[in-house]
Amino acid sequence: MKTEGKKGNRYEYMTKTPVEKLIISLAIPTIISMLVTGIYSSADTYFIGQIHNDATKATAAVGLMFPVMAIIQAMGFMFGHGSGNFLSRMLGAGKKEEASKMASTGFALALIVGIIIAVFGNIFINQIVGFLASKDMSVKTTEMAVVYGRIILIGAPFMMCQFVVNNQLRYQGSAVYAMVGLLTGAIINIFLDPILILLLDMGIMGAAIATVIGQVISFVILIVGSMTGENIKLRLSDVAINRYYITEVINGGAPSLFRQGLASVATILLNKAAGNAGGEAAIAAMSIVTRVMMLLLSSLIGFGQGYQPVCSFNYGAGLKKRVKDGYYFCVKWGTIFLICIAVLCFVYAPSIIGFFRNDSEVIKIGAKALRFQAVIFPINSVIIMTNMMLQSMGKGIKASITSSARNGICFIPVILILPHFLGLTGVQMTQPLADTLTLLITIPFAVSELKKLKEDTKANAKSEETV
Repeated sequence: MKTEGKKGNRYEYMTKTPVEKLIISLAIPTIISMLVTGIYSSADTYFIGQIHNDATKATAAVGLMFPVMAIIQAMGFMFGHGSGNFLSRMLGAGKKEEASKMASTGFALALIVGIIIAVFGNIFINQIVGFLASKDMSVKTTEMAVVYGRIILIGAPFMMCQFVVNNQLRYQGSAVYAMVGLLTGAIINIFLDPILILLLDMGIMGAAIATVIGQVISFVILIVGSMTGENIKLRLSDVAINRYYITEVINGGAPSLFRQGLASVATILLNKAAGNAGGEAAIAAMSIVTRVMMLLLSSLIGFGQGYQPVCSFNYGAGLKKRVKDGYYFCVKWGTIFLICIAVLCFVYAPSIIGFFRNDSEVIKIGAKALRFQAVIFPINSVIIMTNMMLQSMGKGIKASITSSARNGICFIPVILILPHFLGLTGVQMTQPLADTLTLLITIPFAVSELKKLKEDTKANAKSEETV
């Protein structure tokens, strides 16, 4: 492969800017993007909760289809992170030709898979809803879930491709372009929700339409943004669907697939356990708690996404000390931030749940679950930043294990066992216990990789002294 010069403006910016300043400059747009994305994900839940008739059933229906959206997002993140961190490492190493081929190939793979999901998802929507529903769920709720799911699935190709382009832009250091794309679509979604759901009385169908319109707009803007400046251009001639690029996408993107995909499995099991233990009120409550925690974690994830291009680019350039310094910086300030958020969640838990659904039973169940999660919330900084570091360095196996732990390796056994002994309380305690177990898995991986980075830094320093 052709190796190109490294002395361009982008290279200088990514390798010479002080690490803390660079991470903050890249993180601010991604934090805004993640926050707004989290807000518009919660917007459906909020406005559906204002429906005069069957609000709790409608909220439960949206919660029921959340795993489907999580799977679509998981596939989008897999292709986006897999292609993005590879092209970033290639750009750091001066191999722009390989980076260009990966960008176009990652996009093409996402488009193909998105179309397949849209077609087959709609064909089998009734079976999907039947599988996701708990045994006590009403017919009205499942009918609403079918209506919502059909429309969401139509938007699958746009949702997946927007995540791919967004992440490719971030990994190139173009976080502002990425922010503008997601931000515009999210704002459109939030604006359309009250109009379609309440004003035009379209209910849950309006929520789904607003979501898909927002995704289409984000997709268009991101495509346009990717064709400007120094960014890698998407070209049909660069598409190379072969074993090499597919393997690299899987290696770099599998952790995202496991993280998001297992989140959908976790939500399915959580909904079933909640429904069996407390009915539709419990499903609605746990759905709200899940959305709230995702919204709150979105800031930390956005902060970490500001670190990812710094990590992958500098790792590819052989600047290991910058990788290590960036990790410590993110863990430190991420933990401080989560401690502050956790205190607020614990104190105001009933008000937070009540904001989404003014139902005494939903508030009672949701507030208790939110307080359980608030107690261990700060440990997520180490978990998330370690996973992002491993993924960005191309440590696919370790990254996949850490990303699978929170919603899979640790969560699934706990949600299957704990409710049998503690009932609804066991459902509410599952995520906090899973997070604690995940930390125990994550720490050894973090320590071993940081030790290697330290040793490589010392070795590089010695070799420079002898030159």
